[in-house]
Amino acid sequence: MKGITDEPQYSVSLLDGGTTLSDVINNHIEEQTLSEKSAFFVADLGVIMRQHIRWRTHMPQIRPYYAVKCNSSPAVIEVLAALGSGFTCSNKSELELVQSHGIPSEDIIYSGVCKQVSHIKYTAKNGIDLLVCDNEAELRKISRCHPNAKLLLQVSTEACNPDDEMGMTFGCSLKDCRRLLESAKELGVQVVGVRSHIFSTCDDDQVYSHAISDARCIFDMGEEVGFSMNILDIGGGFSGSETQLEMINCAVMSMVDLYFPSSTGVSIIAEPGSFFVSTAFTLAVNIISKAVMARDCQDQKQSELSPNEEPEFQYYMNEGVYGSFSSKLSETVIATPSVHKNVSLDLPVFSSSLWGPSGDDLDQVVDHCLLPELNTGDWLLFPQAGAYTLGQPLFPSTDSTPPPVHYVISSRDWVEMQDAGVTSETTMKNFSWIPYFLGSWQTEAALSVPA
Repeated sequence: MKGITDEPQYSVSLLDGGTTLSDVINNHIEEQTLSEKSAFFVADLGVIMRQHIRWRTHMPQIRPYYAVKCNSSPAVIEVLAALGSGFTCSNKSELELVQSHGIPSEDIIYSGVCKQVSHIKYTAKNGIDLLVCDNEAELRKISRCHPNAKLLLQVSTEACNPDDEMGMTFGCSLKDCRRLLESAKELGVQVVGVRSHIFSTCDDDQVYSHAISDARCIFDMGEEVGFSMNILDIGGGFSGSETQLEMINCAVMSMVDLYFPSSTGVSIIAEPGSFFVSTAFTLAVNIISKAVMARDCQDQKQSELSPNEEPEFQYYMNEGVYGSFSSKLSETVIATPSVHKNVSLDLPVFSSSLWGPSGDDLDQVVDHCLLPELNTGDWLLFPQAGAYTLGQPLFPSTDSTPPPVHYVISSRDWVEMQDAGVTSETTMKNFSWIPYFLGSWQTEAALSVPA
């Protein structure tokens, strides 16, 4: 496969003999010395495969194009590529990453709305023709730098909650679409489809219905202008919950069948990100410091409390919002972690908050949670940590690096991957397969896993 390196880029541990993900996490924690308690991820690639199966089960007519910005881990890219996913990239570095894994250019969408000229030229040079556009300034840049581009017109959708400050709209309005289509025709740029964006917090099926009916209107406008459009991209916004999938299956597919039946020849695609990776990753962090204060006197840290005062704890971790929890800066709620130690059920819990290591007032990861009293050196586990957590630190220091990722897969999931045709030598060339033994790692050489 073009672009694939000869040497494995990472290893994937095969879990057998009843070994669980918890055993792997325990082992990595036990291996760390007192002076080197570094944060790390454990990723179960079998979860990604099962999420893909869920997608095919609920929405077999919609091909997923994975949103690379959500999690650009090389193992994630290769597994999803082998499962038949396309990819949406928001910048040049993501385009280069995906192409380095041998993904065909026709399976890539450049989804960045505000594009640098050099990035547009890169797509033209590398045969990446599907680009997203939502305004005339971008259209003119594309016409100059990539005249053979095939555009997806990004259209704004109504917010699920109009009062939500984070519910900003993306794309051009429905009333501006005709002018943009006419401009594209004048400039000789081809428009091949429509792209919508729906937030993952949306639980109103009418939003999905309106987005698809709007797309039908734009397809009709495009036909009047002279375009033959054949791609409907319903965008992202897939949280991964069973309830949401069932809702989308009912609302979206009924509208698709009404406005875009198979006889039209229109391809239906979507851009799931968190859906595939969120639950596949667990982040383990270490408590590096703590402070105690009276619950009613949060601005005054105290070394001792009076007998009548209830304590509240502030715990400082070795990862914060300028690292693996950067999504907190965009108002994402970080779930309460679990404590990695044996805790008695009748042990008292206290009001607590979790902070990153910077000491910055913005570096608060969890505002409030109930936890037993913890000590420096204890570990916390954050499940569902696969989305928007693996990027470079926002303000890197000389010793700041992203936490390492330890990939695992169970023997059962490995067999299912073989049955799904994922594990061919071509598609998994970057994988170094090693067996996992509780308490030790065999790393001498990559193993040839039997078919």
